[in-house]
Amino acid sequence: MEQKQALQVLEDIQKKMYAFGSASSALYLDSVTVAPKDTAEGRGVALGILAGEEHKLMTGPELSEALACLEEHKGELDTLHARQVEELSRSVGKLKRVPAEEYMAYAQLTNEASDVWHKAKETSDFELFRPCLEKLVAFNRKFAGYYDPDKAPYDALLDNYERGLNTAYLDRFFDVLRQRLVPLIQAVGQKPQPDVSFLHKHYPAQQQRAFSDYLMEVMGLDRAHCTIGETEHPFTLEFNNKDVRITTNYREDDVSGSMYSVIHEGGHALYERGICDEVQYTCLAGGTSMSVHESQSRFYENIIGRSRPFIEAIYPQVQVFFPQQLAGVTAEAFWRAVNMAQPSLIRTEADELTYCLHVMIRYEIEKQLIGGTLEVKDVPGVWNSMYKEYLGVDVPDDKHGCLQDSHWSGGSFGYFPSYALGSAYGAQMLANMEKDIDVWGPVGRGDLSQVTGWLREKVHKYGSLLTPDQVIAGACGTFDPTYYTDYLTKKYSALYGL
Repeated sequence: MEQKQALQVLEDIQKKMYAFGSASSALYLDSVTVAPKDTAEGRGVALGILAGEEHKLMTGPELSEALACLEEHKGELDTLHARQVEELSRSVGKLKRVPAEEYMAYAQLTNEASDVWHKAKETSDFELFRPCLEKLVAFNRKFAGYYDPDKAPYDALLDNYERGLNTAYLDRFFDVLRQRLVPLIQAVGQKPQPDVSFLHKHYPAQQQRAFSDYLMEVMGLDRAHCTIGETEHPFTLEFNNKDVRITTNYREDDVSGSMYSVIHEGGHALYERGICDEVQYTCLAGGTSMSVHESQSRFYENIIGRSRPFIEAIYPQVQVFFPQQLAGVTAEAFWRAVNMAQPSLIRTEADELTYCLHVMIRYEIEKQLIGGTLEVKDVPGVWNSMYKEYLGVDVPDDKHGCLQDSHWSGGSFGYFPSYALGSAYGAQMLANMEKDIDVWGPVGRGDLSQVTGWLREKVHKYGSLLTPDQVIAGACGTFDPTYYTDYLTKKYSALYGL
């Protein structure tokens, strides 16, 4: 195969991969937003076939021959095509080790597990979900052996979410957080808490929907290219940089829940919307890693969204949406309320200070599940005891405990640490951003364009054209988690008068 032909094969197959991915994503989006409840079986058939066709395409002789040809001429390729060859060779190498029938069966299993998880969470019944989770854990342990038999299984899975990430690195990272944040959490716990009762008045979903539209406008999300839907567990899904979908969940007794899920998912959407056109419909489209992706969502949710300048900027309009609920409530009171630090049950509703403890619990449980030292049947008990140990809270039921997150139902073992790493990356990005631009002046006027512009230049536009390490080096310099702990110490010392 000649180089010109190989490049054409590369382009054609990547577009076909995009088509298969789009079809699977559309089925998933429909399944968790508007599809009738008992419709998983039909989707499972479709998803299994799509996965099988994708596997054939990725592991077939045509792509392998094209990649081999382009590897020989790698020095002649431009950066865009060289990176495509690098990423595809890596992906194909992994996928070839996974038998096609197992790949298809796994796609069907994750579809079934998502449906069962929704029902199990609704009824707070872990036993209903347990058989699916046992199969998911078994599959992931087996797949880890296929991916890299020389690594510990959990390390092989972590590498799917952050290149080169392993438990030794994460253990050191979480140890820094534990040493520096636990005393701070304890000190904050000794202080009087702000009044948050007004956040839990009755906030009709229809009013919250209008508020979500406003938040997306403030964030600069073009509604012609980004929609919002409703689901049990909020997520963002991108088809390409001109078609991104975010979702949220409305609870009428907690306005801050949907508010911050919209800002969080909006951060993901801004990342995807900012990726350059040149990498669309290739393997380089999409964020470079889940930790970098979470750095963007957590940055907007917490560093910007919970800042005093941002709250003061949007608060007059917030009161327009909720005049009765917020009558007599000042912007200062609202800011303090949405920054209250107190151990809680639900990760997605956790405050910025205690959030990483929720992630640590999931990390420790995943390590044991994939490492084979914890059986699935024992997950609820271990989860509940760790919540008591780490956060001092009692878990009342499975719905508010080990069934609260959707990640395991999708087979995403190794994803959770991304949230903590992303939070830490974001704090270091802020430190560098403040050296380059006036961050808080424009934010205080409700203008996020300069913040987004900086992130677009440093992070967003590259997609996966740069590796995670290269993006972090460009936006953070040498990564140091103490930027994150210093940021939290400064913020919460001021909030609680420490």
